[in-house]
Amino acid sequence: MDGYQLSPEEVRVLGALVEKQALTPDAYPLTLNALLGACNQLTSREPVMQLAEHDILAALDRLLAQKLVAERTPAGSRVAKYEHRLNYEWNIDGARLTVLALLMLRGAQTAAEIRARSGRIYSFSSIEEVDTALNALADKYPPMTVRLARQPGAREARWMHLLGGEPLQMVEECREIDVGLAGRVAALEAQVEALKTRLVELEARIED
Repeated sequence: MDGYQLSPEEVRVLGALVEKQALTPDAYPLTLNALLGACNQLTSREPVMQLAEHDILAALDRLLAQKLVAERTPAGSRVAKYEHRLNYEWNIDGARLTVLALLMLRGAQTAAEIRARSGRIYSFSSIEEVDTALNALADKYPPMTVRLARQPGAREARWMHLLGGEPLQMVEECREIDVGLAGRVAALEAQVEALKTRLVELEARIED
């Protein structure tokens, strides 16, 4: 397997199911109508989508075929409900499931943004816990996340999910860019230290 091949609609459906499982457990699994509303939600979504019922049904059919979603019909009801199965199929839960869901729902984000937005889904004790979860997903094969090169002027690098069919070559390129920048920063820091040492030596000579 070279990578994941989920459509934007499938990614949104999975992210919405994970979110609502945590936020509205009494209403979970979700009916088709509730899932449609969750996918088209105007808040906490990037980008905001305007999916039709047939879009959701088509995405559900594909996810059901991959066993990433299960259909349930409660006793005494004729209305089908849907739940994700990521904890079984991908062996992720807790912190890792939360960060992946937030990346699916809101696009590329920094670890600090993920922690601030996790809310009632999962309570992260620190940024380091978020980083640990992100790196664990990045270390899976195929990788589920990748850290992007830090943008000019940005304090932190952003992370993105890799569920939409991104080629592994792009992942390696992102990592190479990140490693290259780290090397350049280390070289500049070494030059600064050398200049500081030289300055101290010159000041000592002047005082003599």
